[in-house]
Amino acid sequence: MHADDHCDSRRKLIQGAAATLAAGMALPVFAQSGGAGSETRPTPAPLRDPKAIHPKPPFEKQSQPWPGLARQMEPRPDHGETSYQGSNRLAGRKALITGGDSGIGRAAAIAFAREGADVAIGYLPDEEPDAQAVVELIRGAGRKALALPGDIRDEAFCQALVERAIEGLGGLDILVNNAARQNSAQSILDITTEAFDWTLKTNLYAMFWITKAAVPHMPAGSSIINTSSVTTYDPPANLLDYSLTKAGIANFSKGLAKQLIERGIRVNAVAPGPFWTPLQVSGGQSMENLTTFGGDTPLGRPGQPEEIAPLYVLLASTEASYVTGQVFGASGGNGQP
Repeated sequence: MHADDHCDSRRKLIQGAAATLAAGMALPVFAQSGGAGSETRPTPAPLRDPKAIHPKPPFEKQSQPWPGLARQMEPRPDHGETSYQGSNRLAGRKALITGGDSGIGRAAAIAFAREGADVAIGYLPDEEPDAQAVVELIRGAGRKALALPGDIRDEAFCQALVERAIEGLGGLDILVNNAARQNSAQSILDITTEAFDWTLKTNLYAMFWITKAAVPHMPAGSSIINTSSVTTYDPPANLLDYSLTKAGIANFSKGLAKQLIERGIRVNAVAPGPFWTPLQVSGGQSMENLTTFGGDTPLGRPGQPEEIAPLYVLLASTEASYVTGQVFGASGGNGQP
């Protein structure tokens, strides 16, 4: 073989190897695309100081009747409507999220859809305007959306909620128990039995009823995520009954995880700190606390729902296959775990 022939053969070999490597890299790029049908890698967000990304107190005094609407808050919460970019991490999955109209539930619904999941959301009828906005965002991501209004303090509705979600989505493999009642009261003497019952039915009974109805239909590999709170570990004086329920949720999640792993179902909880949601402006905080909300964290501000959505995505995905019975915090530098 002449020297020129040897060089030509070497050049072809290198070119062939490069083509093979490029073809091998193409699959991960598509697998991490921005959503169904997209073939471009999500653009990473630029580095920014986390203290300055979102609004900080003082906030305007404001109040809404329960349960409140995100669209009427000032400033409006950021649920990731324009910022969240998916990468097919939940492609083909089927999720039910309670409290999916606003706040953390809405952020999770948007993220799940953009990661490739079909999503059903439960919410109160009074939250219909916010719920319809979420439905449009889910469908805008090319996924199936179900709007399921009703009151989860009713056991029959909880059972119907699960049945309708399974029927509409064609199955269920992600359950997010997120809906909650929070009402500020400075003294136990100010909490009526009716109010106490309302909080426990919404935060604990509903989670029990919905989970019990869902488990028989969830295949191995499914994930249940319950929203607890930083108040589990450091209950404020004005949220006595709410904090009680959130501690119960953390405990329930750890115990249930030990039961359901035999079925191949993982169970975890998320414990948010101060997040800017309708819970806060519809009786969840005193007016004094609201104007300074989140200012006592090391970050000096409340979290926005879009900042916690990636944690729900991780716990729902198969990437967290070794994670069960855990409680994950997102509290701006305060609290546990």
